[in-house]
Amino acid sequence: MLVSKLTHLDEQGHAHMVDVSEKAVTTREARAYAEIHMLPQTLEMIVSGGHKKGDVLAVARIAGIQAAKRTSDLIPLCHPLMLTKVSVELQPDLKKSAICITTLCRLSGQTGVEMEALTAASVAALTLYDMCKAVDKGMVISGVKLLEKKGGKSGHWISEDK
Repeated sequence: MLVSKLTHLDEQGHAHMVDVSEKAVTTREARAYAEIHMLPQTLEMIVSGGHKKGDVLAVARIAGIQAAKRTSDLIPLCHPLMLTKVSVELQPDLKKSAICITTLCRLSGQTGVEMEALTAASVAALTLYDMCKAVDKGMVISGVKLLEKKGGKSGHWISEDK
């Protein structure tokens, strides 16, 4: 696979924000994934609604949505975007003793939304960790990855290991 020039570096190797003003406005979409593994009793507590902090999944969902909207505040060279859709799905997996997180970000704009989708998945997982760390400090966040992106000059891309 040929790797193209890093777009966030100028000819001297200095970091800069990419100028997207000449790019076409297209519908752009990205989906990302993360999972958080935990003790079976921790997962059961979350699923049954028995956590003393309340609906852990609802809080993680809201945190993921908020994170997508604030990505440019966290990642230095990201453009602030007018997202038109953000969804965060949290699916308990009893066999893995994990919660699987899938995010979707969409907009009509001049730059992609991959970082927003990845940030949403990561922060949703971190929020689950934060809310459950008192009962399970050994939780592990893993598998953070881009699943798919659509739109823009590079077109449609799908991860090979979906």
